[in-house]
Amino acid sequence: MKSIITVKDMCLWYGQTQALKNISMDIEENSITALIGPSGCGKSTFLRSLNRMNDLIPGVKITGELKYRDRDIFGKDMDVNELRRNIGMVFQKPNPFPMSIYDNIAYGPRTHGIRSKAQLDEIVERSLRGAAIWDETKDRLKKSALGMSGGQQQRLCIARALAVEPDVLLMDEPTSALDPISTMKIEELMESLKKQYTIIIVTHNMQQAVRISDSTAFFLLGDLIEYGNTEKMFAQPQDKRTEDYITGRFG
Repeated sequence: MKSIITVKDMCLWYGQTQALKNISMDIEENSITALIGPSGCGKSTFLRSLNRMNDLIPGVKITGELKYRDRDIFGKDMDVNELRRNIGMVFQKPNPFPMSIYDNIAYGPRTHGIRSKAQLDEIVERSLRGAAIWDETKDRLKKSALGMSGGQQQRLCIARALAVEPDVLLMDEPTSALDPISTMKIEELMESLKKQYTIIIVTHNMQQAVRISDSTAFFLLGDLIEYGNTEKMFAQPQDKRTEDYITGRFG
């Protein structure tokens, strides 16, 4: 398997506080990587660094090497808008724009200069199909996205991320606000999306990591304690702290 993102000796500080310490990992293409660990251990901070969402927070300092397809994510020649188009993000709480379902999906392509109605129609349909929500929305595309259920809104947000044809999808606890049936639909969706995309997901739900991910990274207090094949890690963790966390002794 080919690595799509490589991280070497990455450290991150918020002001004086060090949130990540010497993180090194390679993320493989067309796979699902789960980031697990207790609250405040650095997993969401790490996720947000991959498409430079931490640029928006004052006082953040990052050292080490982060590369996406061999290009330096924090390099002078990296266009942040292009990076965020290639590395899309889905947040914990569904956050549809207060506009129609159609306009939610067409928003990204329009900002990238696509004006043709036929082209936008095709992108909207393809993205909603990609997020397994076309059949539920095709007759109400002009209706407000805010009228959808939470699970539908989250799949709409995934469709919106897919509309600009990213390479990587970052998901920050995308099912934590959802009921079990919506969670199952999103997990099935992730399984089908990894044929085309690379997915990196932060999850508090250990069973979810086991069900859907190929690799798992366990973070604790800013350190990457263990990273490797999910089945292997959950069956035979190499580090006592990993074992304690996945068997529920803390967290």
